[in-house]
Amino acid sequence: MSYHLYAIGNALVDTEYEVSDEQLQAAGVEKRHMTLIDGPRRAELLKHVHSVKSHRTGGGSAGNTVVALAQLGGRAFYSCRVADDELGDFYTKDLIANGVATNLTHTKPPEGQTGSCLVMVTPDAERSMSTFLGATADLDESALHPHDIVKARVYYMEGYLAASPSGLAAAIKGRAIAAQAGVKLATTLSDMSMINFCRPGLDAMVGTDLDFLFCNEEEAQVWCGTTDLAIICQQLGQQAHTVCLTRSAKGCLVLDAGQVTEVPAAPVKAIDTNGAGDMFAGAFLYAVTHGHSHAHAAWLANQCAGRVVSQYGNRLSHDAMHGLKADFAQYGAVN
Repeated sequence: MSYHLYAIGNALVDTEYEVSDEQLQAAGVEKRHMTLIDGPRRAELLKHVHSVKSHRTGGGSAGNTVVALAQLGGRAFYSCRVADDELGDFYTKDLIANGVATNLTHTKPPEGQTGSCLVMVTPDAERSMSTFLGATADLDESALHPHDIVKARVYYMEGYLAASPSGLAAAIKGRAIAAQAGVKLATTLSDMSMINFCRPGLDAMVGTDLDFLFCNEEEAQVWCGTTDLAIICQQLGQQAHTVCLTRSAKGCLVLDAGQVTEVPAAPVKAIDTNGAGDMFAGAFLYAVTHGHSHAHAAWLANQCAGRVVSQYGNRLSHDAMHGLKADFAQYGAVN
């Protein structure tokens, strides 16, 4: 079987909590950022939110992206790593239920703890993530399926892997396999913390001849060292053939060979930004691998991202995605 998207990234089970800014501060969590934590810190945070209603879903940045693409009707493969525990079983079944092929069905998972992410959402819709990597910290080249990489349209690397030496090495090896086979290359800057602390790893993922780069405006500012949008566009345009720069309620900019196309956002009230960038990437890559222009793909991506931020949780239902796909078909017929 061939795939529209082959991705490698972290396998994390997200547990989301609605908290106040005061609760966030009391827990000592840095707002809007992803922070890596260890087991004792995870236990400490769980005490802070033990009385808060929670919602659990499959997660991981690239995991969300492949699920989004699969829900829209694309074929996706995800290379990742879980442990032989309840969360690992939950994660594997979640991928399968969403129609995503994975290396997890081909090997027995190791003993240990599956990675998890505590997502605290404040009333301003900002998500603050505390990530315990667990088994995914040891993601390595054994998770790769080279024979499936070469049959994919796009190879996608999760930027968070820049924090893991073995995960980064696996992503780069997969990149080389994909490049040699003529598979298009894509990555995301993922989070400001990755840029600040893991820049060399991200530089290696971006490399040369990257086809698609995804980032939000804040990440782009940190990456380029400026808030001047014109300079940012000029710099990012040299990093990849196509850059998608998301700007929340301002929509997104698509940079293609020196041309900048502005695509408006969906008019929604944001209540939870968790998973917005992942959803954008999945919808955009679905559209471009199905023959649509980059501008049309960005329209669909904005609609899907807008829908996911207007609810709590990082995933949309199959019915919601089916409706968005129908809207996209109608949009394409008149534009």
